[in-house]
Amino acid sequence: MTYTLSIGRRVRLADVESTAVSADPVAVDDSVRARVQASRRTLEKFVAEERVIYGVNTSMGGFVNYLVPVTMARQLQENLLNAVATNVGNHLDDVTVRAIMTSRIVSLSRGNSAISLANLEKLIAVRNSDVVPCVPEKGSLGTSGDLGPLAAIALVCIGQWKARLNGEVLPGAEALRRVGIEPMELSFKEGLALINGTSGMVGLGSLNIARARRLLQSYLLVSALSVEGLAGKTKPFDPRVHALKPHKGQQAVAEFLWETLADSTLAVDELDTEHLLSGEMGDTAKAGSQSIEDAYSVRCTPQILGPVVDSLASIEQVVEDELNSSNDNPLVDPDEAEVFHNGHFHGQYVAMAMDHLAIALTTLMNLSNRRIDRYLDKSNSEGLPAFLCQENPGLRLGLMGGQFMTASLTAETRAKSMPISIQSLSSTGDFQDIVSFGFVAARRAAEVLDNVAHVVAFELLCACQAVDIRGTEGLSPATRRLYEQTREVVPYLDHDVTITEYVEELAKRLLSEPGLG
Repeated sequence: MTYTLSIGRRVRLADVESTAVSADPVAVDDSVRARVQASRRTLEKFVAEERVIYGVNTSMGGFVNYLVPVTMARQLQENLLNAVATNVGNHLDDVTVRAIMTSRIVSLSRGNSAISLANLEKLIAVRNSDVVPCVPEKGSLGTSGDLGPLAAIALVCIGQWKARLNGEVLPGAEALRRVGIEPMELSFKEGLALINGTSGMVGLGSLNIARARRLLQSYLLVSALSVEGLAGKTKPFDPRVHALKPHKGQQAVAEFLWETLADSTLAVDELDTEHLLSGEMGDTAKAGSQSIEDAYSVRCTPQILGPVVDSLASIEQVVEDELNSSNDNPLVDPDEAEVFHNGHFHGQYVAMAMDHLAIALTTLMNLSNRRIDRYLDKSNSEGLPAFLCQENPGLRLGLMGGQFMTASLTAETRAKSMPISIQSLSSTGDFQDIVSFGFVAARRAAEVLDNVAHVVAFELLCACQAVDIRGTEGLSPATRRLYEQTREVVPYLDHDVTITEYVEELAKRLLSEPGLG
């Protein structure tokens, strides 16, 4: 199915992610074509009037003070692409490259970048083909946009650099020839329009947010299952008490847990515990057989996941606003018949959003890590065997080893949550003297997301092992569906086996399937 861009239509992050994953084509309608042509005509008028415009008849970056006649436009624009295509490292995967290209097309389709319609249509044709530019992942400053990643894409579009085609790495010109696309011929400002924007970090950020939403949606249900697996009490989730603290995310999490666990008999009614303890009262202080309250990792779930819910909503708004922006310099507004030198390419919004995403995900992971410890520690698991090893303990080690992995990933991920958006370094002869590192922040958030998914996967594995030991007949209908889906991947473990593939498959499903359960 073709996704068609139109003037006035807001593009959602989910649209970028879904079309990138499915490789569905994108297109523009007549309203976009007319606007793009109007912007280009406006710039051509300014050129005819001999106005001095950055990247049109001046050089760029640290050579901003150099004047370049428009007769040298093509050479100048191609030199720009080659000069800034300096990224290094592993190449981004096909889905990520498609998401980045889609994001750039969305921005250019707003019709304020003065790219020619012919070259916009060629960019769309490359995006819709099987040609995937090779984009090294490391090296973007995220200011003056994602110059390195976007230049790698633009170079393929002009028949240079290299690209993948059906798994084969080819010179860019050969890849285009095989799919019948003529290379772009760049005129003034067009190379700059292709690369001087935030579309790299936005494309990758779109994928991150979509995966994070799926993980969070599933984790709410994993949390309900863990309340059952750890014999947690439900009264702390009563919406009446959460009405006294008006955070929307907290209230939503509490309501979800309250309603999901309403039919569970594995989760504990606090009144039953109260009656039990009342009967144990005596004339002297003594330990009761149970505690009236659960540990924070159970009881405070709404207060911990609520901020994650609220943060993700804010992060999505920021990145989606950036997606629907004209974010290059200069901008040529045909409505105002004016050219604006500006700093819209600066990625600070997205950089901070991706840092916040890493922090939110790390918060979720901290909660999961603590629950895992309660599952495996006999003194804290409300009657479960040590390391969830019911059969032949001692001869078997049960799930002991899984905590090695989760503790390691938790430590690594905490280190990755140090904000990168504050690490500005000056470059380009102090012309780019404060930078965002937005693409780095987005790339690190993707790594954090993968780590967190594996920790959550192991918690889910522990929860299913625990409820099998307690008896699955007490599960709520919703958590039973999650339990059954998990058991399609991993059986009850009554003997020691390597669990790596189980954890990896569960993590994959948590990130790719829209809400397990």
